[in-house]
Amino acid sequence: MAVKKGTLSIDSENIFPIIKKWVYSDHDIFVRELVSNGCDAVTKLKKLDMMGEYELPEDYRAKIEVIVNPEEKTMKFIDNGLGMTAEEVEEYITQIAFSGATQFLEKYKDKTTEDDMIGHFGLGFYSAFMVADEVQIDTLSYKEGASAVHWASQGGTEYEMQGGNKETVGTEITLFLNEDSLAFANEYRAREVIEKYCSFMPVEIFLSKANAEPEYETIDEEDVLDTDEVVEHITEEVKEGEEGEPKKKAKIVKRPVSLSDTHPLWSKSPSECTKEEYIDFYRKVFMDYKEPLFWIHLNMDYPFNLKGILYFPKINTEYESIEGTIKLYNNQVFIADNIKEVIPEFLMVLKGVIDCPDLPLNVSRSALQNDGFVNKVADYISKKVADKLTGMFKTDRENYEKYWDDISPFIKFGCLKDEKFGEKMKDSMIYKNLDHKYLTLEDIINESKADAAKEDAEKADEETKEEEEKDVQTDAKADADDQDKEPEKTSVYYVTDEVQQSQYINMFKAQGQDAIVLTHNIDSAFVTYLEQKHEDVRFLRIDADVHESLKDEVAEDEKEAFGKMADSLVEIFRKELNDDKLDVKVEKLKDDKVASMAVLSEESRRMEEMMKMYGMSGMDPAMFGSKATLVLNANHPLVKFLTENKESENVTVICKQLYDLAMLAHKPLSPEEMTAFVQRSNEIMLLLTK
Repeated sequence: MAVKKGTLSIDSENIFPIIKKWVYSDHDIFVRELVSNGCDAVTKLKKLDMMGEYELPEDYRAKIEVIVNPEEKTMKFIDNGLGMTAEEVEEYITQIAFSGATQFLEKYKDKTTEDDMIGHFGLGFYSAFMVADEVQIDTLSYKEGASAVHWASQGGTEYEMQGGNKETVGTEITLFLNEDSLAFANEYRAREVIEKYCSFMPVEIFLSKANAEPEYETIDEEDVLDTDEVVEHITEEVKEGEEGEPKKKAKIVKRPVSLSDTHPLWSKSPSECTKEEYIDFYRKVFMDYKEPLFWIHLNMDYPFNLKGILYFPKINTEYESIEGTIKLYNNQVFIADNIKEVIPEFLMVLKGVIDCPDLPLNVSRSALQNDGFVNKVADYISKKVADKLTGMFKTDRENYEKYWDDISPFIKFGCLKDEKFGEKMKDSMIYKNLDHKYLTLEDIINESKADAAKEDAEKADEETKEEEEKDVQTDAKADADDQDKEPEKTSVYYVTDEVQQSQYINMFKAQGQDAIVLTHNIDSAFVTYLEQKHEDVRFLRIDADVHESLKDEVAEDEKEAFGKMADSLVEIFRKELNDDKLDVKVEKLKDDKVASMAVLSEESRRMEEMMKMYGMSGMDPAMFGSKATLVLNANHPLVKFLTENKESENVTVICKQLYDLAMLAHKPLSPEEMTAFVQRSNEIMLLLTK
């Protein structure tokens, strides 16, 4: 064919600067685009063969070759797909294969962000001009009688097209790299980019360096394939003392290894995949050699096409970021790393791959954020995670409990953020008790109700005859009052720090009481969420009050004397601690080894937490009544000593020490308080030496 010259069919000459500056934010994306085009060409040729419109050669092996040449500063992309005729080159290359190019330029001539630009599909081939001063195409169509075509352009709007000399069906694209992009001619850099974008493309991809010295490998003679290039046949002599025939080997040119896994794990049915394959895939893709907790295989055809694998990684939250990585693919073509828009916020910890052909190949973040389809994908993933977890809870409780501490913060966050997810998970949520046994909320509530019923029964047995002999009128009035009262809520106690609250825990356990362990930051909000969902339940931290089971009852004939003693102690402590507003309670505790303890009402504690949340930690909690109450044990010898020896010189030091000891079990002391406590403790020990 005669040489044909022309200009690209675009009304503006600014198309290439636009492409270079805006359409592709990453310059290495050209590799993905050119390899994807090659994959499309191969796929279409195979389809024509299946339809009987073309017959592939018997030895046909679909492949894409990438050849780098650092000496000539070139990079070649060669496919054995369907190729192009001169007319097709003119249509698809010279006229730019997307509609409305003029309107496109008009619309975006004043835009400066890539987000709006990148979403427009059809500029794949032209990404080559981001890195090349000149691009050449050599192609031969599969069509009978087709002639080879050579096309060249130096990045402006001018091109040259003439007959070519390509003899095999397919397309070869040669990039003459510009000075800023010579790194792509380096074999290792090229490999890095191919593995980034093309690791799972449906066609084998082979990378080589032009004029490189051949590499060899030695294999058993029986393993030689017809496609192998044998350099030498080798017979290994039998070693002295060994029996058998001499081993026959063959030295061959090293077989090329595809950089693409054409059948990635997510494309298979879950029943076809082994545990080992899932773990190997995870380690290969995410370079994380810790074994994931578990995984979820996505496989959906309707209402949209989506496949993928999501992993719950094992996270050391103290040292590692908890943000996961989601790799998004379109028909095995890599689109983007860490696409957050397709994953619910509470599942950001996940690592995984999602292949969704229904998403456009070039898609902007802003488009994803506003895409209703993407929201449906996120809802589907949320549902699949809930289904996986509820299934594990029912059928694999042992492993479910093993993973729970790692995943529970995210599951709880999901319940707070997504009502549907919370509804699905409500019966599968588990909580660790003081013996580190996992229970459901229903188990815990039933246990608390049983304890409460037992206490009520004991109180009923202790009713006096005078109460039983009350007149009918009084009983009727009491019944009416009971009807007006709100139903009694079941109390569920919880622990936020097993070390800090160990004193309370030991007292609880000694009396056969139980509590659940809630140590994560999210638990304060989650407790409120649970109370909203279960209106007959209230949650109290273990140190919110002195549980009735921990107290000895004060006999009726002792109440007056006990009251006077309690008033006296309150007066002593307020005076010695120089705090007229100090809240002091005196109780007879069953554990006579505990002299003092501190409690803070649940309402006050939640007020404190809210203040911290909104940056009000500098304010005095006492303004809102959120000050701890000092509880003194009337059964303890030290407390008895204070009531009997008010004038002792040691009263001051005992009061201060009991107060600090109570507060230490309640929360950390301030630096000043701790300094005073240590100094005072030393002084007390010095007294023992006298």
